[in-house]
Amino acid sequence: MRFAIVVNEGPYTHQASDTAYQFARAVLAKGHEIFRVFFYHDGVNNGTRYTVPPQDDRNLQKLWSELAESHKLDLVVCIAAAQRRGILDANEAKRQGKDGDNIAPGFRISGLGQLIEAGIEADRLVVFGD
Repeated sequence: MRFAIVVNEGPYTHQASDTAYQFARAVLAKGHEIFRVFFYHDGVNNGTRYTVPPQDDRNLQKLWSELAESHKLDLVVCIAAAQRRGILDANEAKRQGKDGDNIAPGFRISGLGQLIEAGIEADRLVVFGD
């Protein structure tokens, strides 16, 4: 089965991101495919490389990045939600006149069309968070 996942909550404000990560791991462990993980609303905060959680806390950004690398996952951060929250890749930083980017490894910024495509291409679209 082919899944698409939407994460609507930040990594440390709600359980949704961690639950989505655990769901993704379970899906992959069972031999299913993940077409795309789309981070929307506060969920885009999962994609900043400047997250520094305490040592006794899970680093969800790092976990998502590692999962994407090991399974060639497409982690897409919504551009409009990301810009509102100060998350930029190199192209957007340059376009907006900012002096640096903060997108985490394995994540990319794109538009809502990527969410629509994920819904079309996947057998199941699973949403985590409000």
